[in-house]
Amino acid sequence: MGTSVASCEWVDHPLQRHKLIRESLGGGVNVYRRHFQVERPLRFRSSEGELLDEGELYGRFRKRPAPARAQDGLTILLVGELAYNPERVLAFVERGHRLFGLWTPDGCGFNAVGPLPFGHVEEVPRSSWQDSVRRIRPDVIYALLNWHAIPFAHHVLENNPGIPFVWHFKESPFAAIERGLWPQLAELDLLSDARAYSSVELRDWYQTALPGAARDDLTIVQNGDLPKAEWFDAEPSQRLSERDGDVHTVCAGRPFGIYPEFLAELAARGIHTHFHGPTWGDWWRGWIDRAHLLAPDHIHLHPTVFQPDWVRVFSRYDAAWLHVFRSTNGGDLRRAVWNDLNLPARLGTYAAAGLPLLQPDHGNSVVATQTLARELEIGVFLDDVDAFADTLTDAAEMARRRDAMWRVREEFTFDRHVDRLVELFRRAIAARERSDGGPRSVHPRAWEHSPAVRSAAPQSRS
Repeated sequence: MGTSVASCEWVDHPLQRHKLIRESLGGGVNVYRRHFQVERPLRFRSSEGELLDEGELYGRFRKRPAPARAQDGLTILLVGELAYNPERVLAFVERGHRLFGLWTPDGCGFNAVGPLPFGHVEEVPRSSWQDSVRRIRPDVIYALLNWHAIPFAHHVLENNPGIPFVWHFKESPFAAIERGLWPQLAELDLLSDARAYSSVELRDWYQTALPGAARDDLTIVQNGDLPKAEWFDAEPSQRLSERDGDVHTVCAGRPFGIYPEFLAELAARGIHTHFHGPTWGDWWRGWIDRAHLLAPDHIHLHPTVFQPDWVRVFSRYDAAWLHVFRSTNGGDLRRAVWNDLNLPARLGTYAAAGLPLLQPDHGNSVVATQTLARELEIGVFLDDVDAFADTLTDAAEMARRRDAMWRVREEFTFDRHVDRLVELFRRAIAARERSDGGPRSVHPRAWEHSPAVRSAAPQSRS
């Protein structure tokens, strides 16, 4: 019966359904899946996002029978989250290993967590994970990957019943410091049996922050979220430039550091820029309006391209944009920021299509993407806009760089490197067997290693 008297009121809180769904509010398919424990592939679209049909995307993997267990196959417990390209872990299964998944309760839309929509990874309930670990007896715990996973991975490390523990970290120590997670991250680095860093530069940065952390044969460098190799198995398309004579560049994902005024400079030199991905948020709307005003015929917006179409769609372009920023570390890793150390996930997408990488020329600064592109000769570096445009319009030079990327593209697949990870697991297992085999104690001085604490310490005036 109606009383005309208010008996409740609307309250703003983080578990509201629309916040679990909308990407701009930190939600998305993985947040939704985790919260509601959805065990089947989702057909998901928020009011601001694009349709994701996981049944169609991952159907090929779900239908495959699991390969026979290898004689020396490992039982691997995945802990945390898988970020982008989560189906890459099936490379372990294809080599005869068995996977279990124990997922962080925290995260955001792009941090992939289970139940995984491609199958072949058995779920471990968080509420009784220690009992489950004793039952399944994993050979190794493989904890990963970004800062959202730090609290839960640290919890597992602290309560680990003696299983060799391997920590693989990408993004980022600076995010961890900002959120008060540095003590836990430091302990994950110092106390794990083995560790993997996503770039050489990130490993070397850790040597300045945690001397002795990145040590010996129990440390490797391995990009954390490379794609599955079979997405690369497709024929490239004819390039748009072969049809109209203009240069066509592409950006997959957000236009990090790419501003409309710069795009207008490129447009004046006949260079098109194509953007693939969602365009939600007030910032995007203003950016789009400004870009179309300044370069109406050279800015092109397209939907997200999912993995099966990477090669077909992106190979139409001449080159691809990485993050655009100006490094100021001057070669001193102690002054580096995350942009300097990062290898963005879009690298694998571009490599699938054989695209040279576009980025600023950072001079003598230490920048992971610059080092990679220079060593492999797959980059075009922006300093002077005219010189940059001259390179992009030099057909022979661009063909050389595309050929160089095509030759090394398999290096950007997870499958290419998975055996190195397995070997790291085996070394961690052997090292644990040589030790007392018990769980490690929490390092009492981890907070003292924090760069934030060191920089805030009183400085001598002498």
